[in-house]
Amino acid sequence: MSEARAEHLLIRATRDAWRSVGLTVTDGGEVPFLFTSLRIDEPVAGSSVGGAPEGLIGWTFSGLDAAVTDIDGLPTEVVEPSTPALAEHPNGAIELDHVVVLTNSLDRTCGAIEAATGAPLKRVRELGAMRQGFHRIGAGGLIVEVVERPEVTDEHASFWGVVINVADLDAAVELIGPDGVSAPKDAVQPGRRIATVRASVGLATPVAFMTP
Repeated sequence: MSEARAEHLLIRATRDAWRSVGLTVTDGGEVPFLFTSLRIDEPVAGSSVGGAPEGLIGWTFSGLDAAVTDIDGLPTEVVEPSTPALAEHPNGAIELDHVVVLTNSLDRTCGAIEAATGAPLKRVRELGAMRQGFHRIGAGGLIVEVVERPEVTDEHASFWGVVINVADLDAAVELIGPDGVSAPKDAVQPGRRIATVRASVGLATPVAFMTP
């Protein structure tokens, strides 16, 4: 098995909503980044009533055993390696920094990620009742932040949201406007700043922009 690579995060949402925050979305729904891209699938009409859910719904990997269809409940598709793609994003986005996964058991979810991808748990951060674990999928690849919270009761992991790095956070925030994004503030990561897209924009999953 070759080295695992996270090829895409799959998001069911309106593509025009993602374009409205200064991201380039191709006609095929791809938001291209060098290592891990996003793929925005338009919701099917009437899907909110008994149909497919919206939001962050899965991910694709190359370099995994073809039999893998989920990782601790996270829908997973194994695909052929893609050609790295780049695009100029109006908001200055340069890469997908990390994806956040929620769980009721850090040990179980992180163990499943390592077993499927070969990416070890790099470190664990304790914040009171909350625990965070971090994996990096492949050299220079996607960071997976696994968050264990006491209020999470499902016996499987679930996707929560994504953080995208932008070259100039203040310029990105100005482009989007205060109705679409919060004011920048200090991030948890030392020396970095972050701004959160407002739910009213309609991205269907939590998204934040951060300095590299």
